Order: sequence, then structure tokens, then C-alpha cells
Amino acid sequence: MNKRSRADWQGYIPAITTPFDANRNLDLPALGMLLEWLHSEGMHGLLLAGTTGEWPSMSTDECKTLFSAAGAQLGGKLPLLAGCNAYTASRVLELADHAAASGFDGIVVTPPPYYRPSADEIHGFYADISAETKLPICVYNWPPGTGIDMPLALLKRLAALDNVVAIKQSTSDLRRFVDTFFALRDRIRIFGHSMDEHGLALLEARGGDGTMGAGAVLGRTHPDFYNKLWAGDIAGARECGRMDRVILDEWYTPELVGRFGSGPAILKAGLNAQGLPGGYVRPPLRDVSAADAERIRETLVALGRI
Repeated sequence: MNKRSRADWQGYIPAITTPFDANRNLDLPALGMLLEWLHSEGMHGLLLAGTTGEWPSMSTDECKTLFSAAGAQLGGKLPLLAGCNAYTASRVLELADHAAASGFDGIVVTPPPYYRPSADEIHGFYADISAETKLPICVYNWPPGTGIDMPLALLKRLAALDNVVAIKQSTSDLRRFVDTFFALRDRIRIFGHSMDEHGLALLEARGGDGTMGAGAVLGRTHPDFYNKLWAGDIAGARECGRMDRVILDEWYTPELVGRFGSGPAILKAGLNAQGLPGGYVRPPLRDVSAADAERIRETLVALGRI
């Protein structure tokens, strides 16, 4: 069953940071400024309360507050996806119901972390959510965060669930991404194209839906990779991809683990260095050191962002 038309998601959709103030409280004014900037920079959609959004350290009520604020500001202006991750389907559905009421367009869900559930248990988890949610689901395969790299056989089973319309395939194994892409791209949307020569070659040859990246610290450069590709400006897309690759190589390991601390801390330092509302991370995460903040700033200077 082809469910691609049930979601108009495409291009660059960043998982955004969640601003916390110096007391580590949710900073709604800063969130409003961040959302305004991201929208003005031409993002093709936004994902809130994902891994980059520090969902594990937020309460259910805080996630709901985040969804309400974002929906009120940007609902209907671009696709909004809610990170609705939890250990149980019931909590996922509680968050999904609020996201739907707030004007969101879909939810992104990982397998339950920590437990390391079996394939049948993961399928049952998503089946319970699919049967009850009002919103389309993007399955998120995130091995660094869940400890599970879902095999293609399981992803095929999940793609058959009625409300699953997309997969965010964030494995660091290029072959596993390619296998997922070719097996399921005619049935659901597949996100995870790398914005480098490998990704560009695949997108040019066979098309593709896009990338759910992290933070969007380079602003318009990220969505312009796809804008230029769609316009036939391959050289321009390649340059945007090169800039994205610089921050990936300098700030992260090949396994997508931060070199200077957590991903949210690095991205918030990058936003703060540009005078944008990054803010602070919330414990147990720690903000990057002053020396590492300077290294992050130097990367942005070299890329012409500062």
C-alpha cells in the first residue's frame, strides 16, 4: 500500500533544540525567537522534542507546553512534527493527542529506549500507537540513542502498519540506509539522505524525500541543499552539502556522537555563537566548555556564519 501521499514532508526538516534559561527552565520567549528564525531561514518543516530537543529531561507537561507554543506560532505555515518518545505506547499517545490538538502534522517515534525490546515487541509497540493516534507516524531508527539498529525485515513490518507513513533512518551504516531506501521508498517516505556526494548521487539518480537533520545551525544553507538540487543547481547543492559536512566532521564522530559533549550542547553553543537563542542544556547534560565553545565558534567563522 502506497501511503506517501498522506504526508507532504520533504527536504530539510531539522530536529530543533529546546531553549532552557540559566535556571534550566523552559524558555518560551527564546523558543518563539528560534522558531521565527528557523521559519525565516526557509526550513521545510520542524521536528520538536526530538533527541536534539532533549525530550528525556522534559516532563509530559513541558512537552505539551512546547507543542502548544509551536503550534500556535507556526501551525499551518510549515509541517510540524512532534517527537513523542516514551517507554510505553500510552504515554506516546498522550503526547500525540496533544500534538494533534496543537496543529501538528505528524509524530516521530523511536522504539522504547533502554529495554532493548525484541522485534515482535517493537512491532507491537508501534501497532498500538498506529491503532489509536490521529496523526501519521514517522518511525525513527536511532541506534546511538536506543541501542537498537532495526533490521530491514522489521522496518518492512512497521511500514505495513496503517498510520506509518515515513521512516527516519539514522543508522550510520550507509548500506543499511540504501537497502531501506530501495525496499520501501515506493510505499512510504524515507528520510536520512546524507548531504554529501553519496547522498547527492543517490538523489540525482533515484530521487528521495529528504533529511531530518539536527539543529539547523547553518540556517538557510541546510534547506538550500534541496532547494538548489530541485532547481537543477547541482554545484550549488554540492556547496551547501560541503558546509554541512564540515560541521558533521568537526563536531561529531562518524557514529554521530558529539566530540565536545552531547549533540544538544554542541548545537546550542553553535546557535549562541551566532547570537541566536540556543540557551543552556538541562542536566544530566552539561554545556560545552569555554575552550570547546571557541572551537565551535572557529568552525562557524571559517564557514562565514560569523
